[in-house]
Amino acid sequence: MATVQVAVGLGFYSVFAHVVAHLRDGVGLAAGTIGLVLGARLLIQYALLLPVGALTDALGAPRAGTLACVLRACGFALLGTADGLAGLTAAAVLLGAGGAVYHPAAQSVVAGLSPARRSGGYGAYLVGGHVSAVVGPPAGLVLLGAGGFPALAAAAAAMWAAAAALFLLLPASSRLPGASAPRTLTRSIGAVVRDRPFLRFAVIAGPSTLLVGGTTTVVPLKGFTSGWTTLFFCVAAAVVAAVQPWCASGGRAGRPGVLRAGLVLSGAGYLALVPLDGASLADGLAGGGDTAQAAGLLAAAVLGGLGTGLMQPSIFQVVARHAPPERVGAYLGTSSFLAGMVAFAGALAVGALFDAGAAGAAAALSGLAVLALLAACVRGRLPA
Repeated sequence: MATVQVAVGLGFYSVFAHVVAHLRDGVGLAAGTIGLVLGARLLIQYALLLPVGALTDALGAPRAGTLACVLRACGFALLGTADGLAGLTAAAVLLGAGGAVYHPAAQSVVAGLSPARRSGGYGAYLVGGHVSAVVGPPAGLVLLGAGGFPALAAAAAAMWAAAAALFLLLPASSRLPGASAPRTLTRSIGAVVRDRPFLRFAVIAGPSTLLVGGTTTVVPLKGFTSGWTTLFFCVAAAVVAAVQPWCASGGRAGRPGVLRAGLVLSGAGYLALVPLDGASLADGLAGGGDTAQAAGLLAAAVLGGLGTGLMQPSIFQVVARHAPPERVGAYLGTSSFLAGMVAFAGALAVGALFDAGAAGAAAALSGLAVLALLAACVRGRLPA
């Protein structure tokens, strides 16, 4: 599974580290419209997670993962050729649908490991993805220089197609026996709805996707060039990967305090971005820009990476602990659905606030920090 995650991570991060700049400079979209396009992908992805997560239990993870990778390969291919809002929206739909199928399929494979191996397995899964997040953005820069955004998107599509083939090599996973898809969907969702402690946790973890993915939008919109943006994402991803051995050791990721710490650190990362101005930095990594601004950007990347690195394994461990083996997809889908709805609404709000100018941008970043702190405080009042 780690190999699959490396392949899809390269395909995803090489593009999404630069997609905002492409939509802004190459296509000419305003910040609010960019937020709408990117938010549409999130809306499709996380709205579908509720039914698709449950259906993964019936299809089996390898077949569901193959379908997901094919959908995303098509989405990236269209993203590279679209030059209008209609084509970009269609690409967002394909990418969102592929993501809705991929994430419960991939995490169901990891959740199927024995409890003793699960922490290490999820750590390897995250490390694989974030190694790709380090390598992907600079690789994307190279492809941008060689052939522009269409070449970059085509390469991403090829990586997702390769991942589809890798999914077929995975051993068959457990499926709910003798159940039709609609029957599986109804039973699985019903089981999750009756698990009230899990639902309370899923609501508290709702801001996590917005906090993890928000930097993809806000860092470029703060005016940082592709080079500085690439550095930000590489540093953050390296930090995420670096903390995984600590999270996996002794089952630490399952402790409530780890999630609280991740939320607080993520919020601090957004606060660190408030005073920064990308226009004051020279183009490229070798430029002699404002040293304080560069240091602030790196600090924000480290804080955000620590927050993500603690939040993601902690949420996964709680979901896997609550979910029966045959209902993992349903539990993952429900948790991700709630998080995605928060992320969609947040993406629209952030884009609109950035369009309002510097004061709006500061309000958006501060709002994200406050949301993280509130979630951390409420998590502290819930039982483990």
